[in-house]
Amino acid sequence: MKKSLLVLSLGLVVSCIFSTCTNSKNNHLSEEQNMVSQANDGSFHLKLEEASCYSDQDNPSANTAEWVFVVPNPGSYKVWLSSATTDTVRLNYTNKVKISLLDRHLEKVPECDKIIKDCTDVSYPYFRTDSYMGSLYFPESGEYNLQVISEKITSGGADRSATSTENTRLMSLILEPLTR
Repeated sequence: MKKSLLVLSLGLVVSCIFSTCTNSKNNHLSEEQNMVSQANDGSFHLKLEEASCYSDQDNPSANTAEWVFVVPNPGSYKVWLSSATTDTVRLNYTNKVKISLLDRHLEKVPECDKIIKDCTDVSYPYFRTDSYMGSLYFPESGEYNLQVISEKITSGGADRSATSTENTRLMSLILEPLTR
C-alpha cells in the first residue's frame, strides 16, 4: 500500500514538472508571436489587449501591463498614453500612472493633451484622448520590456464593452520618435 502511494505521488510530481515546463515553452512562444512591431513612421503602438497584464484585486493601483518590442536604432521617443473617455475635461485617474523602461521611470497623472476626433479605436459614448507622459531614451538597438502600472489596467483590457460604468479606460501607449 505504501509503495503504491509512493509511486502515485512520484508520478504526480513528475507530471506536474513536465506540465510546467511545457507551459513555460508555450508562453515563451506566444510572447514572441505577440511582439510589437514598429510602424512605418517609426512609432510603436503598444495596445493594452496585446500586453501581458497582471491584476491585483486587493490593490488595483498595482495592476501592470508589459510589452516586449525591438528597437532597431538607439534614440529618444515621446511617450503618449491613450485613453477612451466620456469626459474630455477630466480623465479621473485616481493615481499616477507609472511607466518603466530599464532604470528610467515616468510618473504622472494623465491629462487631456490631445483629443482625437473620428477615431475608429473607440465607439460612442467614448472619445480618444492622448496624454503626454514624457520621453524615454533607448541607448542601443535591441529587445526591450516596457511596463505600465495603473488602476485603469484590468483583465478585460480595452476590449470591455462601451456600456461599462467607468468613464475612462486605458487603451494603449504610443511611442513617437523624437526628431532634431
